[in-house]
Amino acid sequence: MKRLKKPNLKRLKRLKKPALPSNLPAVLQQPKSQEEKIKEALENAPRITDETVSEHREEVLSSARKLIYPLQHSKHRVVRISVALFALVLVVFFVYCGLALYKFQSTSSLIYGVTRIVPFPVAKADGRWISYESYLFELRRNMHYYITQQQAEFTSKDGKKQLDRLRRQALNQVVEDAYVKQLAIKNHVSVSSQDVDNEVALVRSQNRLGNNERVFHEVLSEFWGWSESDFKRELKGQLLQQAVVAKLDTATNHKAQQALLQLRNGADFAAVASAFSDDASTKGNGGQYGAALTPSDANVAPAVTAAAFQLPAGQVSTIINAGYTLEIIKVLSVGTGSVQAAHIQFTLKPITTYVDPVEKVHPPHYYIHLPKEFSPTSAQQLL
Repeated sequence: MKRLKKPNLKRLKRLKKPALPSNLPAVLQQPKSQEEKIKEALENAPRITDETVSEHREEVLSSARKLIYPLQHSKHRVVRISVALFALVLVVFFVYCGLALYKFQSTSSLIYGVTRIVPFPVAKADGRWISYESYLFELRRNMHYYITQQQAEFTSKDGKKQLDRLRRQALNQVVEDAYVKQLAIKNHVSVSSQDVDNEVALVRSQNRLGNNERVFHEVLSEFWGWSESDFKRELKGQLLQQAVVAKLDTATNHKAQQALLQLRNGADFAAVASAFSDDASTKGNGGQYGAALTPSDANVAPAVTAAAFQLPAGQVSTIINAGYTLEIIKVLSVGTGSVQAAHIQFTLKPITTYVDPVEKVHPPHYYIHLPKEFSPTSAQQLL
């Protein structure tokens, strides 16, 4: 067995320490100075160029597209579903309204409100559409009058027959109004809002619809379920009808002019009344009214009453358009709040004289079915 030699310590001390390899971790190398660190950071910093910006933008957009595409797909789906639901609601709405209006002929406030927005037709006359709303406007006010003033019950057997009559009456009225409007256009006849306001002011000044604003609106609401605008709407239709007749009834106008001419030439009022007046109850006594006139006399047209209180005793008026008649009056005496007067009345022809020929040439077409076993009456007869 060989003996190991002792190491030569002096020789070992003379050997140089080996250099640290360059690939050792930084923690084992010499620490760098601050300047070296800054220099190294600047050298290693990424350089910003058009290419790097484009690459970065593309990376961002790619990430965004992954989020946007699902959202767009969901959005389109929501839109499609919403449109489909809206279309379904519209279909259901129109089906419901169609059944309520044309099959069951509902007169409810809901249906009436719908017809005020959507122009459902009820008939067509002389090329003119007639709105369902105008029909319900007439029908509902007549129903209101009978329910509140006559205590009518439209659920009973007789009540249903009465309701059928009111339906036919309202339908005939709106069809007639359509022909009247066509006649008015053809003959250049019109009624302005000012004409309506003047008529309302005249009626109210004679205390025919209440002596103050509150009573006036209460009367409209109680009797017909109307607002003031509803009343003016109905009044405008009546004034237009009267204006058309006054324009077209040339024979009655001529007769009134002949009577006025005789009075202007000195003829006796009583004699002219006896010869010309259409009022059988007064023409035999010189045209004199049976009682003194008062401002609110319901038996005399408002225009006649207004003229009577503006004339002095012994004065004869011009021709007064009283709506359905032409009048010439003479004030005999003036009292306190009343006047004694005589009149000559010229009855204008009914509007049907001019509507019926047009209706025969252009008959109306109805979109609702109503019984026809009775004769229609004028809407004004309900008042």
